[in-house]
Amino acid sequence: MRQRKCPECSDKFQPTRQIQPCCDKDACREAFAIRHAEATRKRRQMQRVKTVRAEKRVIAEKLESIKTKPQLVKALGIAFRAWVRARDEGNPCISCDKPLIKSGKPGGDYDAGHYRSVGSAKHLEFDERNVHGQCKHCNDKLKGNPQGYRPRLIERIGLEHVEALEADQDDRKYSKDELRSMRTAYVAKLKELRK
Repeated sequence: MRQRKCPECSDKFQPTRQIQPCCDKDACREAFAIRHAEATRKRRQMQRVKTVRAEKRVIAEKLESIKTKPQLVKALGIAFRAWVRARDEGNPCISCDKPLIKSGKPGGDYDAGHYRSVGSAKHLEFDERNVHGQCKHCNDKLKGNPQGYRPRLIERIGLEHVEALEADQDDRKYSKDELRSMRTAYVAKLKELRK
């Protein structure tokens, strides 16, 4: 057998066994054993972490597969409104021109306000033309402030689109898969905006 370099002390040594990892010095064998035990422990720990993550992923997929339509609509609404708030951050309020600035307060600093309310036009709840960043005062206290919303909406998307939105009465029924894919799309759009 050829001489090898000891990984612990860097001295050359003549191995007496085919799989001898280090020289015969006690200090080198002890150091190698400690390093090998630590590497084995880390490898096992990483394997446990991978196993736990895989189990959590399976559980999450199972939970996702049994969600009801209202649960999926709620999850989509959260993703959609977060995207609208991120899209319109820094712009003025759609109803009063107050700047929409994130300050980190609980409950957020501004809302994703609907031009045609969800109560009167449920089918437009996730229409990007119908939802814009709106200060909490206009959205909550002034009930959406439609008198201020419309002229600024015309400035943003044009009169033709606003009239199309006002005339839109087509009911939209989404399947569970469509709701899931829409949510995934808005989560991806939000990540892209935050880059």
